[in-house]
Amino acid sequence: MKMPRVYLSLLMTILSLSCYAQFRKYSNEFLNIGAGARGLAMGSAQVASVADGTAGYWNPAALVGVKDHPNLNLMHSEYFAGIGKYDYASIAFPLADNKRAIGISALRFAVDDIMNTLFLVEPDGSINYNNIQAFSSADYAFIFSFAQKLKETEKKNVQFGFNAKVIHRSVGKFAKAWGFGLDGGLQIFQGKWKFGITGRDITTTFNAWSFSFTDEEKQALYLTKNDIPVKSTELTAPRLILGVARDFTINKKLSLLAEANVDLSFDGKRNTIISSDAVSADPKLGLELNIHHIVYLRAGINNFQRALADGDTLNQKKVWIYQPSAGAGFKIQNVTIDYAFANLANQSNPLFTHVFSLKLDLVNDKKKKKK
Repeated sequence: MKMPRVYLSLLMTILSLSCYAQFRKYSNEFLNIGAGARGLAMGSAQVASVADGTAGYWNPAALVGVKDHPNLNLMHSEYFAGIGKYDYASIAFPLADNKRAIGISALRFAVDDIMNTLFLVEPDGSINYNNIQAFSSADYAFIFSFAQKLKETEKKNVQFGFNAKVIHRSVGKFAKAWGFGLDGGLQIFQGKWKFGITGRDITTTFNAWSFSFTDEEKQALYLTKNDIPVKSTELTAPRLILGVARDFTINKKLSLLAEANVDLSFDGKRNTIISSDAVSADPKLGLELNIHHIVYLRAGINNFQRALADGDTLNQKKVWIYQPSAGAGFKIQNVTIDYAFANLANQSNPLFTHVFSLKLDLVNDKKKKKK
């Protein structure tokens, strides 16, 4: 199959939205990619242990972990040999003696230079490559976060937070959508144990789509037996993520963090470990070895699925597959550089991507000298 036809099929799929509001199982799926190479290296198991500016993505309650000075996070990654590009940026500000925090996050996932082949074939049947034009399909999200510490004692800390997010999706000049949604989060620390809960799209996030086609484009869609879409609303069902983590002290220079999450979705049966029409559960596991608070080694697995065994097309035998990941981090003073080697497929048929992120604590030099 030629690449232009693949992209045209992608465009037609996007434009085939129904003319009435309905839940879509993978609506706004770009918001589930992740944020920061640390989280991706740990298999996206983050809701209990995250404590930096990426908390606006993983669990808004954890923004209280940003203390004394603002925290800036930047990430870039590319998927499918550079076809898909994903960028993330966030900044968090501590407030009120570190008992509150606010944050702003921005995400973009885009496929650029998609070939529009609607007019590739002239009315007389000849092919005119000069009629091919390129466009981009891009998804944007802007997340505004607030966190508050509720209880702080020597034995127990409790904090909560919420997100207000604005979503913009664009498919060239053909289709645009605006959406809005809310997230909520809670973190509880007790001794070396950490517990986290994140509710995403708790009010049901929506995208309101509008479409714009010229008369010539409408005619081309009609002749190729494609429906001409009209205004529609796409709904994203709520999702609940539960997490538990624990710190293990090995010696004065080494410690180990282990975290387990379970992602609960309520939009119909999915290919997960627990799968039903009412709820589907997808576990995520992550480890982080802390070496003197300078070097960090990480590993994780997630996205467990049932799939046909490699080469077994005759017996149709299914086995469990999963997506492994690994990574490392290096911190010197107020700068942390993280790397993740994440798998987009499964352990037997890997499709790895390299992810880099930068974390910067914006320390005021005058305050630093006083300390």
